[in-house]
Amino acid sequence: MKKIKTIDNLDVSVNIPGSKSVTHRYLIMAALAEGRSWLRHGLWCDDTRYTALALESFGAQIKHSPPAIEVIGTGGVLNCPSKPVYLENAGTSMRLLTAVACLGRGSFVLVGNERMHSRPIEELLVALKPLGGMVESLQERGYPPVRIKGSGLKGGSTMVNASRSSQFVSAILLAAPYASQPVEITVQGLVSRPYVDVTLDGMSKFGARARWLDDENLRVEAPGRYQAGSYDVEGDCSSASYFWAAAAITGGRVSTQNILQQSRQGDLAFLDILCQMGCRAEWHNHGVTLYGGELRSIEVDMKDMPDMVPTLAVTAAFAQGKTIISNVGHLRIKESDRLRAVAEGLEKMNVQVEEKADCLIIRGGNPRGALIDPHNDHRIAMSFAVAGLVAKGVRIVDEMCVNKSFPQFWETFEQLYG
Repeated sequence: MKKIKTIDNLDVSVNIPGSKSVTHRYLIMAALAEGRSWLRHGLWCDDTRYTALALESFGAQIKHSPPAIEVIGTGGVLNCPSKPVYLENAGTSMRLLTAVACLGRGSFVLVGNERMHSRPIEELLVALKPLGGMVESLQERGYPPVRIKGSGLKGGSTMVNASRSSQFVSAILLAAPYASQPVEITVQGLVSRPYVDVTLDGMSKFGARARWLDDENLRVEAPGRYQAGSYDVEGDCSSASYFWAAAAITGGRVSTQNILQQSRQGDLAFLDILCQMGCRAEWHNHGVTLYGGELRSIEVDMKDMPDMVPTLAVTAAFAQGKTIISNVGHLRIKESDRLRAVAEGLEKMNVQVEEKADCLIIRGGNPRGALIDPHNDHRIAMSFAVAGLVAKGVRIVDEMCVNKSFPQFWETFEQLYG
């Protein structure tokens, strides 16, 4: 159990690790490329390690040599693993690798833990079939484990229902350059669109040709190849958000290094939300500094920033007025039911919160300390740790669940105390 200490006069600079989303994608593209790649500042955490281990079972060679990850690619020729590939609760790994495995030859089985087997993947399986993907759920229909009878992708056209996850789109995009014909994707109900743009940006850097044709249609030129090389992984805006929130609720100052102003990461827009709530941001050569202020409530659609909802909800608990966070029903199928987990934690802290099917309504006030169960969800643990900087007596159980995305979180968090 982690006991959080309150703080006065927050004024600190912290280094932010590489982006988890970018690292997943770069690992896959480097593994499909022919030759040796270096992913500088790539994030090595539980989730990305599961992706790396799976790619090694597909035939890539991957070595974590800080400050880089070295990858010797397969040239798109994937081995068939001799046993099921275990991915724990790494949802990104499960979805992206399901599409990638279609490029191999033979039977691939991807499995996870109990929570993973309740996280949907049906929309991806349906979308892969018109492209030649031979994929199926092994137990309950539409959920992992999944079996892929690899025989390559022929390409062509498909439709993706992305109303529950943008990862269904990113998965097909990442595999598509290795199809035998160009791939066109019609996207319906897309949530978290910035993550698709992160995928497209990475594909362009690795030499693939993929683009939006309009607001609903994508095209990937194929057959093609990713190019091995040296690539920089930018800082993770999701990880930075906890330190921005720390500045916001304490009225202090936090400078986050390794954050790019021109980043495609959608969570960068969390800065704009905090500024609307009363904070001030200043960009500099190596990142951005956030200055806290008197916080006010906000009404905001968070469809494109779902990972920021726990952080925003905790921040809103210290703001004056009623904050409405809407269009976030897809948070119920994350590592936990995040809407329920957030509401539960705030209720324990004596915060008035109303939980609806796809919405949270939070009335700010004076949160008190409480024992917080993050339900094995890294983002719940990190968000409520921030609350403990002001609310005396916050304790986090199962605090090492942060290893999923930010293994150095507690070490970095301690830097806030100087």
